[in-house]
Order: sequence, then structure tokens, then C-alpha cells
Amino acid sequence: MLAHSAAFAAFLVSLFAFAAPASAQTVTDHLRTAEAPPAPVPFGVGEKLVYTVSLSPFGEVGDGSFEVVELDTIHGHTTYRLQMRVKGGVLFAKVNDHYESWLDVHSLISRRFKQDQKEVKYERHRTLDFFPEQLRWRRLDKDESGPLPTDRPLDDISFIYYARTLPLEVGRTYTLPQYFHKDGNPVVLKVLRRDTVTVPAGRFATIVVQPIIQTKGLFGKGGKAEVFFSDDDRRLLVQMKSDVPVLGSLNLKLKSVDLGERLSADPAARYP
Repeated sequence: MLAHSAAFAAFLVSLFAFAAPASAQTVTDHLRTAEAPPAPVPFGVGEKLVYTVSLSPFGEVGDGSFEVVELDTIHGHTTYRLQMRVKGGVLFAKVNDHYESWLDVHSLISRRFKQDQKEVKYERHRTLDFFPEQLRWRRLDKDESGPLPTDRPLDDISFIYYARTLPLEVGRTYTLPQYFHKDGNPVVLKVLRRDTVTVPAGRFATIVVQPIIQTKGLFGKGGKAEVFFSDDDRRLLVQMKSDVPVLGSLNLKLKSVDLGERLSADPAARYP
């Protein structure tokens, strides 16, 4: 499981009873300083998706979540602070991963990416700031910098939220050369079919997408991964299935949903 857990976290990765939404005061305060209207998106501040993670033949091995935590400002740009957590393991192979991404509310590009990855004896901790106007990235925890291959960079977590904004028309292939590291480009999304699935959170009509990243792992070339997005205006990640070599079939299923407040010029605009 460990050889594939980084890729699993990458696109949930890739790639997770409705609670009260975030304060309208906070959203409004950020909008007052925004230079342009926010881009329309199907998610809102305070949204939290929680999942069960199972691995055949071991059964349930952990849980995960995706969350739009709050609005934050990075280098003068208003952003969604996105968070993904995965925790679990098989036998003595334990995983505790925490990823964060700061997605620009206007341009829908990543401004910062933070990775705290703990998997048995392996750990990786890094924070990257992106400067697309200069086609440069800079690492905050070390004195390192380098070139960006695109002026519209996306990281492992922001890619998932960006995919939710696409039309996802059945039969269409979306080729997105926007991954912040050139070796991961292009990310390809093949929209395969519509399907209806039942998960712990309920029964959903979905659109099934096959993601392909130009690296090894769950979503690498030749893989059989499928991601199920809800076939409605929310585009929730409902389920993810993938064959893991040697170990078996990995399945991520939506367990609970808290819907947040959509960022809008009208602070009263919320999910129905």
C-alpha cells in the first residue's frame, strides 16, 4: 500500500446531516477587498467530505476527508484554503498524510501547496509558494526555488477542485498541462460514462472519469482508476476505485457531506 499511498493522496487523490455554513461576515469581508468577482465554482467555504477507505481483501483500512477550510490571503490574493487528510493502513503499514492547497478564488490557480506525509518510516514535509506571473516557485521550508512549466499552476489537491468546475461531458477528454511540476504534465481526464452508485452517504447519480497522470502510481499511464463525481451542480467526489498491483482493489466511498457557503457577491447565496 505504501508504494501507492502518495499517488492515492495526490489525486483524491487523486486524487472527502448538513452543518451550518461559514460566517457570511468572513466571506463578505474578503469580497470587499477583491479586485474582481470570484470565479463560479460548485463548492463553498465550510464544505467537508468524509470517506471510508477499503482495500480488498483487507476490508476497511482507514478514512479520509476533503475540506474547504476558510478564505485566506496569499501574496495579496484571496484564496480558498483546501485541506485533505488520509489516515489508516494495513497491518504494520500505517499512513498519516495531510495536504493543504491555497486556490485563488478568481483565477483558480494554486498560490501555495503544503505537504506533510508520514508513511511508516518515510516522511516528506514541504511548503511551496507559486508565483505564476514570474513562472517561478519557491520553497518556504528550504532555500530553494525553480521554474514553473505553466502560468496557471495546480497542485495535487487544487487539481481535484479544479476538475469539479469542468463540464465533464461524457465521451470527452480533457488535457490539462497545468501541473506545477513538468514531469506530471499533461494531466488527462477521460469522461467515460454515467452511473448510479450507493455509498454510505446515500445513492448518487454520477459521472465517471478516468484520470491519467504522467507518473507511476494509481493514476499513472495504463491504470484503471475511476473517479465518480455527482451528476449535479455540486460535482461531489462520491467514489474512487483503482486496482493496486499485488494488493488488490482500492475503494474510496463518501460517508458524510457538510455543504458550505458559496463565495459570491451575494453573501446570502448558498447551496439549496
